[in-house]
Amino acid sequence: MIVRLVKLRFRESEIPSFLNNFEKVKSDIRAFKGCLYLELLQDAEDPSIFFTHSHWESNEALQGYRNSDLFKGIWANTKPKFSGKPEAWSTNSIDKQD
Repeated sequence: MIVRLVKLRFRESEIPSFLNNFEKVKSDIRAFKGCLYLELLQDAEDPSIFFTHSHWESNEALQGYRNSDLFKGIWANTKPKFSGKPEAWSTNSIDKQD
């Protein structure tokens, strides 16, 4: 399983638009083949910073999503709203709480 963390920093004026679009697409992402989990987090100290936290069956499943028309459309809508470069990490879970 791949755990994916993506840090996104938005211009303050773009946050409502981002949240509105996330609400529209989150079900499609969660239903995408290989997606096991998706949540959106907001930084407690800087409300312009968000994180997506997702779980994928495999790296191949994650890459399938990243190469999909769904992702390309979401990214095209989201990218112009950034105030800084996004950061992303793909990790393997090595100690999971039950």
